[in-house]
Amino acid sequence: MIRAGIIGITGYTGEELLKLLSKHDDVKITGIYGRSSSEKRDLKDVYPKFAGLNLKVEPLNIEQVLTNCDIVFLALPHAIAFEIVPHLIDLGVKVIDLSADFRLKSADVYEKWYNAIHTAKDYIDKAIYGLSELNDKEIKNAFLVANPGCYPTSIILGCAPAIKNGFVDLNGIVIDSKSGISGAGRKSALEYFRNEYPNFTAYKIAGSHRHIPEIEQEFANLSGEKIVVSFTPHIMPVERGMLSTIYINLRQNIKTYTVIERYREFYKGREFVKILDEGVVPGIKDVVNTNFCEISVKVDERAKMLVIVSVIDNLVKGASGQAVQNMNLMFGLSETASLY
Repeated sequence: MIRAGIIGITGYTGEELLKLLSKHDDVKITGIYGRSSSEKRDLKDVYPKFAGLNLKVEPLNIEQVLTNCDIVFLALPHAIAFEIVPHLIDLGVKVIDLSADFRLKSADVYEKWYNAIHTAKDYIDKAIYGLSELNDKEIKNAFLVANPGCYPTSIILGCAPAIKNGFVDLNGIVIDSKSGISGAGRKSALEYFRNEYPNFTAYKIAGSHRHIPEIEQEFANLSGEKIVVSFTPHIMPVERGMLSTIYINLRQNIKTYTVIERYREFYKGREFVKILDEGVVPGIKDVVNTNFCEISVKVDERAKMLVIVSVIDNLVKGASGQAVQNMNLMFGLSETASLY
């Protein structure tokens, strides 16, 4: 039985982790910890629906975590994991970090985009980027997994087969993504539904969103080339769900059915990625509350472009579900355990 701990459970991702891990046949939740050394309360006072787990939110005590847990999920804001990860990794506890603190392979890039000093630089190279479908072999042997962001998950999964197959032009990639408000965190969501709902708006336009370097880094890993993308995120008037539409110029004449064949071959055997039939376009309702990513592709022959639509649940495949999928890989379990 895997002993699992969660540090930080008051946000959406912490709540989703509790739901997924509590129904996992091979996992026992042995520790739930707050962000501070003084926080202590019954879990039922935070989430009454989890009263049956009979757990307490304990003050953050690294020694206790080390004693109680085989793996720890960090569901914390950015720039907090620096003080926690080294202690856990050095003493043999596996870690899945859901923040951005170890996703980027350059500390300078991290510091520029997140406006924080990276104080655990020696651990960046130890981290495996946790996009389950692309890095499963490395994840299986990892002690530190940097769980991807939700936007990058939908975008990279949508584009990876096209980039690897080499039939698209890597210049001028345009990405238009829409997220449910939960992607901004619980505090922002409450404010949104109280003051602005319903509304639909773009934000962080013209290359200012923090997920851009993560997307470009992983595109470069797939292609072997430096890639610059144009990325515009939007907030939809729904709680959860994410839809990304990506436009990429084609290098060669190719038919939609051929692209679909190549996508299906690329993701052959990957349970959570579905490549849809020609003419079928997914919506967020098709994937909400699941760990699936559904992808449709269409060649715009007139414009000589490939149009990709990729949908996920930003809290499941885009965060906690993928974290559990990565844990399953790390411990040699079925990749789908607790995710169906």
